[in-house]
Amino acid sequence: MNKETPIAAVSQRPNLRRGARQHRLSGLSALVALMMIGCGNPADPGAKSAQPPSPAVKIARPWAQDVTEWDEYTGRIEAVSSVDVRARVSGYLEKVNFKAGAKVKKGDLLFLIDPKPFSAQLQYAEAELERAKAKRELAQNDLERAERLFSGKAISEEEHDARSKGSREAVAAVQSAEANVYTARLNLEFTKIRAPIDGRIGRELITEGNLVGGGGADATRLTFIVSIDPVYVYVDADERSALKYRRQSGQDGSSGTSSGQTPVQLAVADEAGFPHEGHLNYISPREDTTTGTVTLRGEFPNPDGLLSPGFFARMRVRGNAPYPAILLPDKAIATDQAQRFVWVVNSENQVEYRKVFLGAHIGQSQVITQGLKSDEWVVIEGLQKVRPGGKVNPERISLAELQGGLRR
Repeated sequence: MNKETPIAAVSQRPNLRRGARQHRLSGLSALVALMMIGCGNPADPGAKSAQPPSPAVKIARPWAQDVTEWDEYTGRIEAVSSVDVRARVSGYLEKVNFKAGAKVKKGDLLFLIDPKPFSAQLQYAEAELERAKAKRELAQNDLERAERLFSGKAISEEEHDARSKGSREAVAAVQSAEANVYTARLNLEFTKIRAPIDGRIGRELITEGNLVGGGGADATRLTFIVSIDPVYVYVDADERSALKYRRQSGQDGSSGTSSGQTPVQLAVADEAGFPHEGHLNYISPREDTTTGTVTLRGEFPNPDGLLSPGFFARMRVRGNAPYPAILLPDKAIATDQAQRFVWVVNSENQVEYRKVFLGAHIGQSQVITQGLKSDEWVVIEGLQKVRPGGKVNPERISLAELQGGLRR
């Protein structure tokens, strides 16, 4: 017996198939919509890609000022006067009358050699002088009597000549005795060894009680004295520089001293900058042909005695008169192989590549001779962030605000 399907059940099957298809289409539409939202619509003008922000940099105008070029050299400090103190007479050293390293004045007593033997020599020489004077008086009296007798034909001409020459001999003997007295007095004075110049004295090389030799090349060296104010600094310059300094000072090349005073500056080993001021007072009239250099000498006041002979020194000489120039810090100047350039920011905050030519190096700054104007803005900090034609977010500063500023 066949079972019949109910009419209601048969009529519901097509509706179920239609609902499943609609459900699948709705899911596909939702998936496409999600993909379009995630990827974005390129045709939509409102969906633009995000742009990176402009880099922040610091810009400043070049510093316009008068600058002076300096030529730097190395050399040694020398004393204006230097003396080795030596004994002038021989004897035992009796006293040392100074403190090592102290300042001394010309004429100060430094050493005393035992004076007693020289005092005795002086007394002997004075006694010999008195005896010579007595003989001279006797010879003069004999000559006067011989004159009277010879005029009366009482003595011979030979006798008269003998007495005349005897008188002259007695006069010469007095002069010799006087010279001996003077020498003995000098020797006695030389036992007191005094400072020949003002300056600073070294240590005693011979102590009390030692025998010292005097006179001649083998005289005992007792100590030394160097003058301290002013001092000299000697350096060697090339031929071109020497000619430049001669023209600056108005020299004609025939004299070793300058008619003008070219400024010079000095620094010793532990000093920054050049704190000591002086002037160029000598240019050698002759060039050293083996080195091709000319010796220069600067003179510097040294009232506090800080500068000592023999110290290593850096001396710079003014290379020209002051002239107007524009300068930039060293860190604002970049290098492209052998070319130097800077980044210039225009009125629209765009960066331009600018080729520049450099002049003298002044302190921590560089003179710009060509390629830049004083009213243009230059990137000082942030050079590595910029690109040609790109825009920047500039902060305008003054070069004086930079740490240390520009050193002249």
